[in-house]
This record gives sequence, C-alpha cells and structure tokens, in this order.
Amino acid sequence: MTEPSPDHVTPAQVQQHAHDFFLARQPILNREQELIGYELLFRSAAFGPANVNDDVSATASVIAHASELGLNNVIGSLHGFINVDATVLMSDFINFLPSDKVVLEILETVKVTPELVKRVTELSRAGYVFALDDVIAESEDIAQLLPLVKIIKIDVMELDASKLLKLSVHFKRAQKMLLAEKVETVEQFRDCVTFGFDYFQGYYFAKPVILQGKKLEASKIVIMHILTLLVRNVDNGEIVRYIKRDVALSLTLLRLVNTPVYGFMKHIDSLGQALIVLGRRQLKRWLQILLFANTEKEKHSLSPLLILAATRGKILELITEKVRPGRRKMSEIAFTVGIMSLVDALFGIRMEAILTQITVSEEIRDALLFRTGFYGEILQLAEWTEKADKTVAEMNDLLTGLQLSVEEFYALETEAFEWGNNISTNMGHTPAKKTEDADTSSVSE
Repeated sequence: MTEPSPDHVTPAQVQQHAHDFFLARQPILNREQELIGYELLFRSAAFGPANVNDDVSATASVIAHASELGLNNVIGSLHGFINVDATVLMSDFINFLPSDKVVLEILETVKVTPELVKRVTELSRAGYVFALDDVIAESEDIAQLLPLVKIIKIDVMELDASKLLKLSVHFKRAQKMLLAEKVETVEQFRDCVTFGFDYFQGYYFAKPVILQGKKLEASKIVIMHILTLLVRNVDNGEIVRYIKRDVALSLTLLRLVNTPVYGFMKHIDSLGQALIVLGRRQLKRWLQILLFANTEKEKHSLSPLLILAATRGKILELITEKVRPGRRKMSEIAFTVGIMSLVDALFGIRMEAILTQITVSEEIRDALLFRTGFYGEILQLAEWTEKADKTVAEMNDLLTGLQLSVEEFYALETEAFEWGNNISTNMGHTPAKKTEDADTSSVSE
C-alpha cells in the first residue's frame, strides 16, 4: 500500500500511529535553575522489525499525541521543544501544534533549500519559534537559517572549551539565545554560564556534588523518619512524638489543617487532631513534597528536582495500582520510593549515607541502591521517561516483565506528568514563607 503524501496527512492518519510511540521528556532550565520547558522525545514502542521506519510517521505520532492529549497535560504552562525535519516542515500537519506552546527544533540533518527557507519564514510569521539542533560548527546552511531562528542548541559533549567559547561568541553576536544540551556535570554547567548560555538541558542538576561527612539537617531527618514510620504503619502517638521534635514542622502542620480548604468549623489546635483531620495518606504526600519544596527558602520558584521527584513518585504509584490492584500499601511504598530516589541529589549526600541516617525496609533499600526488586524495576521505568540515552529494548523488557502494555503505560505516564505539572503550577509562584500553606491543593489524589 502506498504511503500518503506528507502534504496531505489527515488527522485520522496521524492518529493511527499514536500508540506506536511513547513519551520521554527532558527538562530545560534557565540560568537561575528554573524549569522553562521540556524537549519531548517520542520513540517507537514496537518490537524488533515492526519498528516504524520513516521520519514522517514518527513525527506524525508526535503531533498525534499533542493534539489527542492536549499539550498542557504533558508540559503544563511550560514550552515543548519538538524535533522537525524538512518533510515535516513542508507538511500540513505541523499546524496541529499550537505556535505559542512549542519550539520547533530543525534537525542538523536538514538540507537547506530556497523552498525550506520560504516555509520556515511563513511559519515564523504565523508565530512559530525555531531552534537549530545539535550545532557543533558554523556552516552555510546555518547561516541561511540564522535570521529565522531564535535559539541555537549546542552539543557540549562534542566540543572542547575553546571551541565552545568560539561558537557561543559567534552566535551571541548574532543576538541568538544559546541552549547547551547534554550538560551532565556541574562543571559543564558552570562553563556554559560563563560563556553566556541562556538555557541548559541535561541531568547535571540531578547529580549531587558529594560532600564528605555532610548530614541531613535536623528538620529533614524528622521528615524522613516520619515518612518511614508512616510506611511501617505505626500508631499516631509515635508519629506525633516525632513531629513535636521540630517546632516549625509542628506549627506548619497546624496551620495547614486550619486553612479554609478543609472547611472545618472548629479550630484544630493539637497535633493529634491535626493528624486525624489530615489523614495519613495526605500527611505522607505533604511531607514528601515539603521535603523538596523547602530546600531553598530564599527562592520563590521550585527546584526542578521537586517536580521530577513528585512525577516519579506519582508514576510509580500509578504503575503499582495498575499491576498490583487492591494493594494500597504497595502503591504507597512505590510513591515513597519515587520521592526518595532523588534525595541524594537534593542534599548532596550519597544514598548509602542517607540510608544510615534513616531506617527503611529492605525492599525500599534495594530499590534505591540497586534498582532491584519490584520497586527497583518500576523506578527504572520512571527514569527511562526522563532520559534520552535509554534504549527501546530496555523499555520493552521492563514493560513485558510488568505485563504492562504500551497504551496502559502511556496513559499512566501522562497522568503523572499532569500531576507533577499541577504541583509546579500551584506552588511555583508562591512566596517561600507561604509554600507550606499552598501544599494542600497539590497533594490531592
């Protein structure tokens, strides 16, 4: 059967490829370490030779997901960066993407022609923003497109410091925004800041700078202990005793349950009452998010680690609810594993050292240290959605082991993304001293 011309791809034809693909997304941060968007990475979920083998079908699936689900479900109020080649640029179906929500990344393999320059000009006038992807040198093709693009993405892994500086100076003179991609270390990030880069993509922000001998501050230890007590299902009296060890935490909890969102006529004035009113599941949610939200009190914006950790926790919980239905305790443990999987990055302490300061079950420990056991496997699955270097074979093996279909996983993944985005929206613009008061709307189930 002959494939339709890319200039005449219909919505139905776009949709037919939708579930051949699933989604990964990589955070993009600004110089202040604030999350400004995600690169959306749609990859084939097919096994072996059944893989979709043409770029038009692949990008059609990107567009399908965007139109089918609504981009807000995946990126919230941020921007989505999406790869496009010449065929896609010249097609009709690119107009499914909202121009105010996306940045179109022109792939480095695109051959620039007068027709392509004309098309990019038309789309720019229609409000689309363009970036050049994987730039590692100046070229005639880049020179032709330079007046039409806003952002230059430079692969820092491919260049030494001197070449990186030379390129950054050249494109800054052309008044372009610079995005450093594949930034994997804090040192690379610092070099790029010095060279004038505006945006950063990679997992440097989730890789801790290990400080020997550092310990968790007292309030964090209290929170971590309360979380482990909740997982162990101890009685409320023991939990209250731990909360009392931190005055600020005690006051915050009382303030939380006395906010209008709960609508109680009677003022709640004891920690015991507060725990009953809030409920254990909500208390656990609130503490886990507070652990990340309070790390930099002088900043009004949330650490991208909070959004990443919250999304991980949620996707692990949803997977567990799907593959282990009716096992509520397992799903709660899964949420805890997701949140705790980033505490080493949060505090700059090795995970082994953190687990000597708090007590967790053997299965949680194995998941966090070795990515083994049920919780370790679903944690690997969540981590796969965050990184571009994971293979489709790895993903398929994990899904097969869990007896989870691609369609089921994609639905759970999207729900988790939306939940994480809600946390960002509800908490990200709240002054730091009031962050805790805003948490109630973020932790609803």
